[in-house]
Amino acid sequence: MMVDQPSGAEAPRRFLFLDASARTDGNSVRLARLAAESSLPPGAEQHWLRLEDHPLPPFRDLRHTGDGRYPEPVGHERALLDATLAATDLVFVAPVYWYSLPTSAKLYLDHWSAWLRLPGVDFRARMGGRTLWGVTALAATEEDKAEPLVGTLRLTAEYMAMRWGGALIGSGNRPGEVLDDERAVIAAKSFFAG
Repeated sequence: MMVDQPSGAEAPRRFLFLDASARTDGNSVRLARLAAESSLPPGAEQHWLRLEDHPLPPFRDLRHTGDGRYPEPVGHERALLDATLAATDLVFVAPVYWYSLPTSAKLYLDHWSAWLRLPGVDFRARMGGRTLWGVTALAATEEDKAEPLVGTLRLTAEYMAMRWGGALIGSGNRPGEVLDDERAVIAAKSFFAG
């Protein structure tokens, strides 16, 4: 069942946190949890999905083959589509891997290409006006090394007519090190409040 974005100011915001890390409870997740605990709006709901636990098949571009129709999503793809449409706020919790998104996050976005073309879903129109956020950690201390990842998310928001909530960037290599990044910890405590 697909649920639309709530209308009216009193409806609670629903944050979908998409954990794209190849490591369980990695630095990006720890930073995102700190931000969620500290700065989600009052009454906001949170739903956390680990993309590795919802594996998607390889994306096949069918736009110019046969009738160009994509099959109706089933299984994990259906669960991810429904969870995406139920969210008012979509948070990519994704460490920087080779300067960009982890494979699971990129594959999830690739499937948006199919969802845009599913009859009756109106994916782009329904995603418009929602907010897209990014939370990431990288081993480097220079935030500009995360720019390809951040740029991908920002441009995705722009293309989908979503609001860009911003990116929370922390530095940490070994698990838990991101919590030693004082600047990131301070930023996390007000990240979703703005």
